Amino acid sequence: MREAVRALLDVPAAFAAKRGFEKIQRSRARELRVGFGGVLEDGRPIHGGAVKLLPLQRAFGGDETECHFLYAVSSSPPRFAEGLFAECRRKGIKIVWNQNGVGYPAWAGGESSRFNEPMRRLGAMADFVVFQSEYCRVSAEKFLGRWDKPSAVLYNPVDVETFRPNVQLRSEKNTRLLAAGTHGTRDRVIPILDALSALGKGGLDAKLTVAGSFRWRDGEEDFRREVELRGLGTKVRRVAAFSQADAAELYRAHDILVHPKYMDPCPTVVLEAMACGLPIVGSRSGGMPEIVSEECGVLIDVPLDWNVRHALTGDQIADGVTNVIRFYSEMSSAARQNAERRFAVGGWLRAHGDIFRSIWSS
Repeated sequence: MREAVRALLDVPAAFAAKRGFEKIQRSRARELRVGFGGVLEDGRPIHGGAVKLLPLQRAFGGDETECHFLYAVSSSPPRFAEGLFAECRRKGIKIVWNQNGVGYPAWAGGESSRFNEPMRRLGAMADFVVFQSEYCRVSAEKFLGRWDKPSAVLYNPVDVETFRPNVQLRSEKNTRLLAAGTHGTRDRVIPILDALSALGKGGLDAKLTVAGSFRWRDGEEDFRREVELRGLGTKVRRVAAFSQADAAELYRAHDILVHPKYMDPCPTVVLEAMACGLPIVGSRSGGMPEIVSEECGVLIDVPLDWNVRHALTGDQIADGVTNVIRFYSEMSSAARQNAERRFAVGGWLRAHGDIFRSIWSS
């Protein structure tokens, strides 16, 4: 019923979008031209999946109405994407689909199909699929089906010139922990408070910043209450929102990124933190084992379970932080080197150029 009502209310917008689609033409330019379906111009905040479109736009973007390729990201697709994809196919514009995570029972419950059906159809309409990690490939094949088309695994990129380590050395007197990103569930946040309490009881002077939005019901009130219950008011700072422009300084003001999210496909926040020299403490699940090597931090073992979300405990996180501190200098250097070697945006753009050229005239 909700979907039917939503579709009815969207009729005027859908009609306007269709008229906009009709203006799109295949470019006659010799240079590669990539369009993004209006995602970067339609007024929505540029964060999450849309962030990676910015370097592509700078490298290959042109007039959105004249392009050789349409590039779309599953976590931030164009509005009325199926109509747009159909128009592009009709006019010979190639489609590259960047597949992030999927809906699975432990996360989406009975809503899994609502998340997955559009991705299944859009991926099937693409000429090439980019998976953000091997985990993204596996989960897509399990819940969306196998697409019979060329594909590649390309981890999300990071601008290693913008995201650089702090030239000041870490203070030996206290440890500054950071949890950043979109916090969808309370079990991504509250155990970090337990870890902070455990670290304090163990004699470690640590402080915590929690940055980014809370997506569970009454999240802010719940968080404040849990901080007060633990007597952590002077140890915890809350930053409800931060922009991409603020992110590098936010990382550089901290020592360790704590990222306990279960089954995170390919978190950009982790890549940006490593580029700034922050070791990682997180869950050994999703795409995390692919991007965080043992030299760059501590990942805590959890089961692979599509039906139950396995949250880390405060004691596990505290142990991870303690182990990172023992080898902090080595892990900080390794994190930076890992980001430079494997995730620098230049290599990511070159790989995309190769993809575009491979399907240009196919």
